[in-house]
Amino acid sequence: MLAIFSTFPVGKSESLSKDVAQVIKIIEDSGIECQTTAMGTLVEGEWDEIMDLIKRCHHKLRETSTRVYTKITLDDREGATGRLKGKVASVEKHLGREIKK
Repeated sequence: MLAIFSTFPVGKSESLSKDVAQVIKIIEDSGIECQTTAMGTLVEGEWDEIMDLIKRCHHKLRETSTRVYTKITLDDREGATGRLKGKVASVEKHLGREIKK
C-alpha cells in the first residue's frame, strides 16, 4: 500500500518546521520506505504498519498542541510492491525521459 500524509499542529505559529522535523524523525526511524516532499511524506508498506506510523506521528504532535490536522491519501493495490519508485519509473518510461525531481 502507498500512502501520502501530512500532519501538523494548528494555531501554534506560522513556522512549523520544528514540529514537522519531529514527525520526519519518527517516519525515518520506523524503517518504512519513505519519500518526504514539501507537502507531505509518501510511505509504502502494509496497512497496519502504515496506520500505526501515522497514528504515532499524529499523537507526537498532540503532546504539545491542542489541535492537530492530519490528511491521508491511500492507494491500496493488491499484490503490488516497490511502487514508491516504480510508479515514477513507469511514467518516465512513457515520457522517454526522467521527470523533474
